[in-house]
Amino acid sequence: MGKLNLLKKIYIGILLVIFGGIVLHAPLSVGFGTLFPKYDLLIKSWKEILMLIAGVIALFLLYKNKQFKILRDPIMLAVIAYAVLHLAMIAFFRNNLNSVLAGLAIDLRYILFFGLVYVALHLYPEYRKIFIKVGIAGALIVLVFAILQVFVLPHDILKYIGYNVNTISPYLTVDQNHDFVRINSTLRGPNPLGAYAGIVLTLVISYIANRKIVKNKQNLVMCAVLLVGGAVALWFSYSRSALIGTVIAVIVVLAFTVLKKISTKMWIIIGLVLTAGVTVILMTINTSFVSNVLLHENPTEGNSINSNEGHINSLNDGLRQLISQPLGAGIGSTGSASLYGNQPEIIENQYLFTAHESGWLGLIYFICIFGLILNRLWKKRKNWLALGVFASGIGLALIGLLLPVWVDDTVAIIWWGLAAMIINSD
Repeated sequence: MGKLNLLKKIYIGILLVIFGGIVLHAPLSVGFGTLFPKYDLLIKSWKEILMLIAGVIALFLLYKNKQFKILRDPIMLAVIAYAVLHLAMIAFFRNNLNSVLAGLAIDLRYILFFGLVYVALHLYPEYRKIFIKVGIAGALIVLVFAILQVFVLPHDILKYIGYNVNTISPYLTVDQNHDFVRINSTLRGPNPLGAYAGIVLTLVISYIANRKIVKNKQNLVMCAVLLVGGAVALWFSYSRSALIGTVIAVIVVLAFTVLKKISTKMWIIIGLVLTAGVTVILMTINTSFVSNVLLHENPTEGNSINSNEGHINSLNDGLRQLISQPLGAGIGSTGSASLYGNQPEIIENQYLFTAHESGWLGLIYFICIFGLILNRLWKKRKNWLALGVFASGIGLALIGLLLPVWVDDTVAIIWWGLAAMIINSD
């Protein structure tokens, strides 16, 4: 029993390291990759390597605890089918080996992490609170650094640890307009930061709306920091998709907790306020702020194609390939993984991205997995965490229409890890 207990602690420890360390993945991988360039790929793959080790331990623990029945859960069966399909695709398509390996990591790492956390907390539910605490600590790190980036630190501060055009840009701008600097915090870019901030804001609002907030100084300060930091990170990421996704997610939370209790008079007031807000936006449509931040249309920019046109062109190209390639183009055929091959392909839509990698069948499997998870979360919506994860999942699904949202390690691992934490809880 001593060795089994040690394996359990190693298994849980690995998952906690991934769940907590993923928010620092970008600066750590860039920093150590700069110091040890020969091991750059190995450094970037630390989480995938740990997941493979944890996977072996998980199978052994399932065997020893006689709990293989966990794998017969419909969600787990769909996860296994999705992974098997990806492995089968390798034999069917002869893509560049480096592209295939990178593609497998990008497509499956968050699915694998979901499965590992699901197994871990099914076997050892007493560790659920530790996962939540680690998640909160990670959020505080990301959002406090975001506040510092906006109000205290130079916007290019990250260049001192190796951020540059060849690794990760220390900051971006809205369509090359330096009046609107887009921060990264500790994530890989402004869009992932906006999506991550949306998750945190939705969870905190769900926590407060469900009246779970404990009125002690430490708890109040933590909630305030997460709310302010989340709002700052979301706004100064200047990610329109993240802003829209977060607004929808928050509305879902409020609709279930607060709005259903609002009187008719209050609904009229809310309607008037929203009408006034829309009117203000329409009246300021030609201002520099609205043109640059909301519309991403800078009339003075020198680019021949702005970001809106880029999104539209990518969407059209992805739809064309979806129709013409029902089997997809193989693992590693799009996104950053495709840069290792001879035909780089960038698709700015999560669903078209998935179909390009694994065909129509892969897209169906993915939608089934995601739908099953959302359904399980909805059934537990009286729990503030389940409601927050459900609502943020809706928001991220909408972001996926404009960006391959699950490609980012941090956003994907955090949300899918949270989902695994809650769906098998009592």
